[in-house]
Amino acid sequence: MDPNRVCVFDTTLRDGEQSPGCSMNTPEKLRLARQLVELGVDVLEAGFPIASDDDHDAVRAVAREFGWVSIAALARCNRLDIERAASALEPAKRPRIHIFIATSDIHLKYKLRRSREEALEETIRCVEQARRYVDDVEFSAEDATRSDMDYLYQVLEAAVAGGCSTINVPDTVGYSYPDEYGRFVAAVCERLRGRAIVSVHCHNDLGLAVSNTLAAIEAGARQVELTINGIGERAGNAALEEVVMALKVRQDRLPYTTGIRTELLYPTSQLLTRTIGVGVQPNKAIVGKNAFAHEAGIHQDGMLKNRLCYEIMTPQTVGIPETLMVLGKHSGRHALRARYEQLGYQVEKQELDEIYHRFTQLADKKKNILDDDLMELLEHGADESVAAFQLEAIEVAVDGASRAAVRLLRQGKPAAGQAEAEDPITACCAAVGVATGHPIAVQSYAVHLDESTRLNSADITVCFGNQVYAGQAEGPDAINAATNACLKAVNKYVRNRWGPARRPAGSQGAQARSATGD
Repeated sequence: MDPNRVCVFDTTLRDGEQSPGCSMNTPEKLRLARQLVELGVDVLEAGFPIASDDDHDAVRAVAREFGWVSIAALARCNRLDIERAASALEPAKRPRIHIFIATSDIHLKYKLRRSREEALEETIRCVEQARRYVDDVEFSAEDATRSDMDYLYQVLEAAVAGGCSTINVPDTVGYSYPDEYGRFVAAVCERLRGRAIVSVHCHNDLGLAVSNTLAAIEAGARQVELTINGIGERAGNAALEEVVMALKVRQDRLPYTTGIRTELLYPTSQLLTRTIGVGVQPNKAIVGKNAFAHEAGIHQDGMLKNRLCYEIMTPQTVGIPETLMVLGKHSGRHALRARYEQLGYQVEKQELDEIYHRFTQLADKKKNILDDDLMELLEHGADESVAAFQLEAIEVAVDGASRAAVRLLRQGKPAAGQAEAEDPITACCAAVGVATGHPIAVQSYAVHLDESTRLNSADITVCFGNQVYAGQAEGPDAINAATNACLKAVNKYVRNRWGPARRPAGSQGAQARSATGD
């Protein structure tokens, strides 16, 4: 085996789901397990079978479906726990029972209420029991970093003598400092002298889980226990994506490899977020929405000249499609011009200066500047044929069929339309079509209420002949939001008819994007 190969033990489905609000049922675990296997984890800890019948069944289902992968199940140093773990792992071709017992005096005295001798005897007995079920047994000394070293060595030696092939020395409460933890792991490796793989499992109570994990690898640990997005008990675990990318990017300092397909890191993070309904902070390393986003003008200028100025890895390396240039009050003219070029519009210097002035005024009032906002800024001095329509008033009557009347403004000039349809929103869109002179066919729409803002958000897709456009908007009620969303689509359609005259030569790609309403 390559001495620099690090085994990735994923415990998202076990320690990760123990985090409040992050529990998963069997179908959810199977879906995420499929992604983790595709990602390339070496060991998949599927759950804690004694915890519940559903957890037992989930481990069994994962073991059955992914028989070629090493599947682990957690058990306390307890006869019933081990029997339950063995039962759940029966379908697995490569089963691992992961047993643990606390070794620190504070845990022994207050939690287990056992003496050191009793805990040592239980370790020996339970390792032997687990070995009768499976060949692969991992032993964890809970709260290892706060344990007396002489006693810890006694327990670890007993576990290895009983047949454990992996020894885990976790920083259970996230108390260690990287240099300190590195020395601790080096001492354990020296004591075991290759008779077992040394594994580490670091918690993030002081924000040092990833740093401690990397220090442990340098000290000789060759298995790391991680979770996607760093979820887990209290402040969480060492984040898989951060450890893996640190090894990949800093090969000069950390010449170690894993079997992880890094381009699947972001999709895996997103799947977990959708599954548990708990997102990551925007500035989360590797997978946060701002990890490859730039707003400051100085940074954007540097990125446009050479991305190495501010990015030490490409977003594609971790599965993110592209760098995001976020336009806001800190952005400069270079970024604004670049975004217009991406949209397919050539803006000369004098016009850019005028637009930039209006842009900064808008950015002071609005946190997120959207492409629609940029187009409205671009159209500010345009002729009437391309000016945006704005909603002034709506009237709706429902009596069997729905009748709608809308009044619009375009550069201060009114336009009105009336129409009838089966439902109010379709009627309003049809009335917009009459008022704008561009007949509309509604393809689909969805409206939902945001409980925090009490605003209705609408997404609508409409057709102008064979061209399809989408619009999104918010409003105090569903009809208002949907009608404004329809107007967004109309304005995109109007811009598209005008846009090619402003586009630089050779911008067919931009024209194609605009024609689909993107």
